[in-house]
Amino acid sequence: MKNLLKLEEAAEWILSIFLFSKLEFPWWWYPALILLPDISMIGYVVNTKVGAVLYNLVHHKGVGITMAIIGFSLSIQPLMLAGLILFGHSCMDRLFGYGLKYNDSFQHTHLGKIGK
Repeated sequence: MKNLLKLEEAAEWILSIFLFSKLEFPWWWYPALILLPDISMIGYVVNTKVGAVLYNLVHHKGVGITMAIIGFSLSIQPLMLAGLILFGHSCMDRLFGYGLKYNDSFQHTHLGKIGK
């Protein structure tokens, strides 16, 4: 089952790359921006609760999908880009085992412990 879920995440990540290719941005923007959502880890400087809330907000696929849909609906390319980057990043993270965080520890995710 775990491999099936990883295949699903990979397919969604590929979807984000495909949809990005339909935008009018140079190809190198995707790899240049794909790790940008990890800036949300800055919340962990305050404490684990703030860190988890900020991290989970930025890494929630629904946020990226919503931004992308609004961008596509209103023909706002930067909003489409932001949504696809958030969505693609979240898929990539989950493919590699980094899930949404619980507020007790950065390593405690909905996919299990990181680094066990």
